Amino acid sequence: MSYVVYEVILHLQVALNLFWFMWRFSLETPSSLHWSAPNLVDGAWLLFSVFWLIAAIGSKRASRTEGAPERLVHILFMAAGFVLLFDSAPSYLNWLNRTFVPERRWLGWLGAWLTLAGVLFAIWARMNIGREWSGEVQIKEGHQLIRSGPYAHIRHPIYTGLLIAASGTAVAVGEYRALLGVMVICIGFARKAKKEESFLAAQFGPAFDKHRRQTGFFLPRFS
Repeated sequence: MSYVVYEVILHLQVALNLFWFMWRFSLETPSSLHWSAPNLVDGAWLLFSVFWLIAAIGSKRASRTEGAPERLVHILFMAAGFVLLFDSAPSYLNWLNRTFVPERRWLGWLGAWLTLAGVLFAIWARMNIGREWSGEVQIKEGHQLIRSGPYAHIRHPIYTGLLIAASGTAVAVGEYRALLGVMVICIGFARKAKKEESFLAAQFGPAFDKHRRQTGFFLPRFS
């Protein structure tokens, strides 16, 4: 698949994320748009979608990229995970809608602030990787191995931030289907991260092996 087609798919995916969260906001009545934990959760994810759509513009051309089937599998993992996070399960799976935490106001706010913190961490990581970033597994033309900012201690800090955000959302939602959504998203990110590492190992050899020894996968490692 050509580079141009991949760019269209990438921007379409991010744009769909943005429109989905804007649609969620459009369902709110003016009286319900107040300072609340659920609105903070939605606002954090809307911030993420807006930033990602803007930041996706101007990334480098790819010299090597994953195949369309692998990309589709990752998109399906993300779609399933976020549907579980934000939408109630159907009636025949009603057990997934049961709560796993007590209904406490402070827990809702804790989850909301974790969501925002995770999104901001992912944005920080995205700013550090700059034009080397891609929504699919790629090696860019003139690709550089980024080791600054969060990449000094974590190999996949964007995924770390998004997993923190998803976990925060699960706490705010408080239902088992949200926990399952976090697990699905984590599996999807782990699959993609391992594929990325195989590309980077082939591209950078000993330099990436050293980077791998000095950093954690999703959790930080301090030398």
